[in-house]
Amino acid sequence: MSFPILTATAVLPALGAIATAAVPAGKRTAAKWLALLVSLGTLVLAAIVLVRFEPGGDRYQLTESHAWIADFGVRYELGVDGIGVVMVALTALLIPFVILAGWHDADPLETKSSRWRPTQGFFALILMVEAMVILSFEATDVFLFYILFEAMLIPMYFLIGGFGDRAHAGTDENAAAQRSYAAVKFLLYNLAGGLIMLAAVIGLYVVAGSFSLSEIAQARASGELEMATNTERLLFLGFFFAFAIKAPLWPLHTWLPNAMGEATAPVAVLITAVVDKVGTFAMLRFCLQLFPEASKWATPAVLVLALISIVYGALLAVGQRDIKRLIAYASVSHFGFIIMGIFAMTSQGQSGATLYMVNHGLSTAALMLVAGFLISRRGSRLIADYGGVQKVAPVLAGTFLIGGLATLSLPGLAPFVSEFLVLVGTFAAYPVVGIIATIGIVLAALYTLVLYQRTMTGPVKAEVRKMPDLRARELAVVAPLIALLLFLGVFPKPLTEIIDPAVEHTMSDVQKQDPRPDVEAAK
Repeated sequence: MSFPILTATAVLPALGAIATAAVPAGKRTAAKWLALLVSLGTLVLAAIVLVRFEPGGDRYQLTESHAWIADFGVRYELGVDGIGVVMVALTALLIPFVILAGWHDADPLETKSSRWRPTQGFFALILMVEAMVILSFEATDVFLFYILFEAMLIPMYFLIGGFGDRAHAGTDENAAAQRSYAAVKFLLYNLAGGLIMLAAVIGLYVVAGSFSLSEIAQARASGELEMATNTERLLFLGFFFAFAIKAPLWPLHTWLPNAMGEATAPVAVLITAVVDKVGTFAMLRFCLQLFPEASKWATPAVLVLALISIVYGALLAVGQRDIKRLIAYASVSHFGFIIMGIFAMTSQGQSGATLYMVNHGLSTAALMLVAGFLISRRGSRLIADYGGVQKVAPVLAGTFLIGGLATLSLPGLAPFVSEFLVLVGTFAAYPVVGIIATIGIVLAALYTLVLYQRTMTGPVKAEVRKMPDLRARELAVVAPLIALLLFLGVFPKPLTEIIDPAVEHTMSDVQKQDPRPDVEAAK
């Protein structure tokens, strides 16, 4: 039996989480280094998975399959396609930066010794989220995926509610209550979606007699499994509802601004750049593959919701006074582009959507982490409390600008390629939708440049006059992310070569072909 590399990518951070939590109370620095080393080890394993993956090979590779709950047909089945493998790589890549950026975020405010170990708990929870997210990208058993989909809510709840943003903790008496509200709202929304999905998972098993993606696909291809139209649509809606909350898609998005606003900047990155990607990934893997006819039936409605997310999220970002909530609403808009690309049902749209998941993770991480460094220096999330930062901290301002330009998909930076592919793929099938979606691009330029102008330019405010520039640890976080944004902006081929064959399989599942250009109309 070959080495179970996929299992190892999840077991290592899970064991690392246990070990980090067990570090004695007085050894906070040791806990931090242990968590960082474990995350780097996981990155190495993910890199091995990426190297061993053959884009032109079988759909699911490096597969593992073991009996788990035999009486109910539940198996421990893993495998990665081109979409899953890049998402595993993205997750493993971002976690070391999350840990480095949050190096001091969970240090006790008081210096007195205590038996409580908040620092150890903070980094242990991050590693546990990493383990669950990676395994969810690898799971090819529907029930196993559901368990992971729900279980990751627990550590995220404690990261949001127990380790919230300290920017206003000293002046706002309601800070703890706001964190608690954000954490509970996050949990309730996602639990509601998960419960509806559970009903759909049970329904799928009743209809198909299996939880295995490969077995269900073979049964449908051979004609042994035929779902009634209404049954398939109901099951699709059960899955899609849960994924739309996680994504998040309008009008199920309202938990995200609260969660990102009250969480620390690294945890906010964990939410939107890592955990939320499980929702859009699952739309590709489960909704389109398991319920192809229902997916095509729901496409017009989903595209309308995606358009609303794009424009609505961008408009609210323009009007925000809070830096982190602005980035949160910008993410709502970006997820609208991703979902639009998925349900455009074109190869360009779905390749662009998958690439967008990766690029959005990198760009949002860069912008949010630099914003976190900025907020920690000033102690405020309000845009109005800043001004003239570029004169006292030019490196911080420069990296903030690059992160912002990536967010608005400036040509030459990675998100431009993915957004362009999504728009081209959408326009080919739904021209009106593609045209309306461009409003989001214009608004993105507005809220990004206005944010930079109000915080970084103009007269230097007295409160930021002595603000230090980025330190070595902070540069170690930001510099690699910017380098990746630049590299993938001019050379996305290494990712598209992996993604495109998986997209072809998905297009085959829904029996869709790219529309041919109307040559006669163009003459």
